Amino acid sequence: MQYKHKHPPMSSDVIIGMIDTGIWPESPSFNDDGIGEIPSRWKGVCMEGYDFKKSNCNRKLIGARYYGSIQRTYSNNKTHMAKPDDSPRDFDGHGTHTTSIAAGAKVANVSYHNLAGGTARGGSPSSRIAIYKACTLDGCSGSTILKAIDDAIKDGVDIISISIGMSSLFQSDYLNDPIAIGSFHAQQMDIMVVCSGGNDGPDFYSIVNSAPWIFTVAASNIDRDFQSSVLLGNGKTFQGSAISFSNLNRSRYYPLAFGEDVAAKFTPISESRNCYPGSLDTQKVAGKIVVCTDNDLNIPRQIKKLVVEDARAKGLILVSEDEKIIPFDSGTFPFAEVGNLSGLQIIKYINDTKNPTATILPARDVPRYRPAPTVAYFSSRGPGQYTENILKPDIMAPGVTILAAMIPEKEAGSVPLGNKPSGYAIKSGTSMACPHVTGAAAFIKSFHHRWSTSMIKSALMTTATIYDNTGKPLQNSSHHFANPHEVGVGEINPHKALNPGLVFETTTEDYLQFLCYYGYPEKNIRSMSKTNFNCPRINIDRLISNINYPSISISNLDRHKPAQTIKRTVTNVGCPNATYISRVHAPVGLEVKVFPNKIAFIEGLTRVSFKVLFDGKEASSGYNFGSVTWFDGRHSIRLSFAVNVE
Repeated sequence: MQYKHKHPPMSSDVIIGMIDTGIWPESPSFNDDGIGEIPSRWKGVCMEGYDFKKSNCNRKLIGARYYGSIQRTYSNNKTHMAKPDDSPRDFDGHGTHTTSIAAGAKVANVSYHNLAGGTARGGSPSSRIAIYKACTLDGCSGSTILKAIDDAIKDGVDIISISIGMSSLFQSDYLNDPIAIGSFHAQQMDIMVVCSGGNDGPDFYSIVNSAPWIFTVAASNIDRDFQSSVLLGNGKTFQGSAISFSNLNRSRYYPLAFGEDVAAKFTPISESRNCYPGSLDTQKVAGKIVVCTDNDLNIPRQIKKLVVEDARAKGLILVSEDEKIIPFDSGTFPFAEVGNLSGLQIIKYINDTKNPTATILPARDVPRYRPAPTVAYFSSRGPGQYTENILKPDIMAPGVTILAAMIPEKEAGSVPLGNKPSGYAIKSGTSMACPHVTGAAAFIKSFHHRWSTSMIKSALMTTATIYDNTGKPLQNSSHHFANPHEVGVGEINPHKALNPGLVFETTTEDYLQFLCYYGYPEKNIRSMSKTNFNCPRINIDRLISNINYPSISISNLDRHKPAQTIKRTVTNVGCPNATYISRVHAPVGLEVKVFPNKIAFIEGLTRVSFKVLFDGKEASSGYNFGSVTWFDGRHSIRLSFAVNVE
């Protein structure tokens, strides 16, 4: 089934709904130069607030809603002070950042105070954007998010992007999770919902927003790093991770001290080493560069930096093997984060030297960083808490040190001396990875207007990259080969996804059957879906693996029972006459067979089914990962699998 267009594709016809903290409309990333009239199908509004006018919307930013106290109250003839909630304007910067990643216009010569300089552009720079400010200073309430999703559906968006998620410790099941419920309603209208998978990694079972009808995104690093040089008085130099605009230089060195050596009285060594609040003696710290460890992740880097800075230190060297992969923005305070090996050498220098000294230089760009992409340390991992018969996360996208639009800086110490506040900032999180996938989906939809949501999702998943820029399989933050519970099916490759060859179409009926197999009462499913759907006669959890999803997961393959067979159906979107041959990549001991191992398409025959047999008699216990790839000489359609053998 090859879709052709009478007219060239217009990406400006694609409308992205961003549910977040609002937007800073003055950013050049949201200018509407070169964009035509607003599509007539658009039914949304541009709500005014105390600091936001209808004129702030344009042909690019076509809609803006907020859900605070819309009408200000009056008493004693005095107006109450307007709050940031009373406007679509971004109070935090998060929404501005994510929106520009998804669909920011092309803006030349931008940087974050001369770091990451170049041209900024979103994943789909010609797409329209509509903002739904569901988050306020008090947080993001579930009822407001659900209302925002329903508004976006009625307004006429094509894709919804949600870089929001509750803690993995407090997740709700599918029919009690507002994002899952709202996203199901969107899916019924063939509107894609892309969500961040959460920042509770590297623990497994920490993934959130894991309903099968949600496109769940993990975060990776990119091939650019930011480093500060740590120069010791003995002539040795160490490279530390940082986004720091240090005012120190090579011409002057400062006394260097380990946290435990400048501890406040009666402070346990474990606390002073980790620079706990109140653990350092201000008189001992003043004028020194302090070395702290990061053994206790309950005390974030921001707090450690403030502790040292408030004690009048000249700078901070933090020792952390895991978090150094994610450069920390310390503003103008000198900072560098080194790994354990470098940290031990620095501490040894302190212990072996009568008057140890050091300096920390400003951060600089490190281009062509290798290996990349790798899984971000913080990126939440699967399997899903509520079912392991759907593979989550779905896919991985850039989410570390991403330069994008931001509200003007207001914090003292965040702007280097002599610089103007930057309209762009560097941020990390699955919040940044999510809009990369949103933009990629909009990009594909601009070329394939008639493709359904599930076809676009399948195209991105089955063409994802599983190798890094060194040619080796993707790695996790511990430098081991990553598995699908960390990366999903791999890193997005939007250009390859434009021509996937075959796609797996997952229908609303598939998702309704999923809810039946999961065990929900039929009346609850009907109430949520507003349908008269009848559940199949047999409803057991293992049948979830059989819904037509673009990956396979089996939560329990019993080695003492007969092999389990999984069915999938593919739709041909490439050449009408094509023959595909299957290739299996499986770990030793897990028997995987495909029936038939060859499928052929001709004019008029666009859908073909096949079965995959899994036998774990000789397999290793626990999860086994691999893939089935269909190949026609031009296209490779990879169906990743995760099979838990018990």
